[in-house]
Amino acid sequence: MKQSSVRSLIASAANTLREAGVDSPEVDARLLAAHVLGVAPMQLMFADAPADFAERYTGLVARRAAREPLQHIIGTAPFYGVDLAVGPGVFIPRPETEVLAEWAVRKLIDAPPAPTVVDLGSGTGALAIAVARDRPDAIVYAVERSETARAYLQRNVEKQAPQVKVVAGDMTDPELLAGIGADVVVSNPPYVPETPELQAEVYADPHEAVFSGADGMAAIRGLVPVVKQMLKDGGAVGIEHDDTTSEAVQAELRAGGFADVRPLEDMTGRARFVTASKLAR
Repeated sequence: MKQSSVRSLIASAANTLREAGVDSPEVDARLLAAHVLGVAPMQLMFADAPADFAERYTGLVARRAAREPLQHIIGTAPFYGVDLAVGPGVFIPRPETEVLAEWAVRKLIDAPPAPTVVDLGSGTGALAIAVARDRPDAIVYAVERSETARAYLQRNVEKQAPQVKVVAGDMTDPELLAGIGADVVVSNPPYVPETPELQAEVYADPHEAVFSGADGMAAIRGLVPVVKQMLKDGGAVGIEHDDTTSEAVQAELRAGGFADVRPLEDMTGRARFVTASKLAR
């Protein structure tokens, strides 16, 4: 197939996705084309398209126009420099969570050798893997309750950071990794208030990984005491939250006996994370 024909198909696909309400139609159209051709998006103009390209490509575009997440179609999601396996049954990591990964990495700069890190509600393993790749000496635990999600987690860990220890557990279990003496705990828990008004793609993620009661705080309330018992004195925690609940999360941590509680903004300047440290007894 000629390059002009490929470009025409991509342009048509972008129009189709735009009409379907997809947020980034041009980008998605190019990513789907690159996926079919097995090349990087920047190489599209140089790639040879096989005879069945149009059929395969239009099939994937139709799936995306039906609002199936792009990451489910491609089978991976990028996070902190690696591609993680994703699919139905596991939460798709978002780019904004890289801010929390970067915070954790910075907190470990002055940590002693072999620091202990816990990722609560790990999903694909995004945060755990990011930390483990930056600090290969770290002892990293990735905690995930869902058996389906753990299958993706294990797959990603084996490929990207085999030293990560996968733990089947609930982030609100008071006995979870009790007394482990963690240097850092990170969590991207379910935090969205129950609502039917979000974009269609959000509802493709597991409900239990996204929503957390009427105010979005149920999981966070449950995990605060768990974090406290697993952190060492002076250890730090970083929690991602809904853009409407920063004050509530800060209050929860202060009430739970944490110090140095402060908001952390995402790349757009919204308060989307709260960090804190455990007071020495």
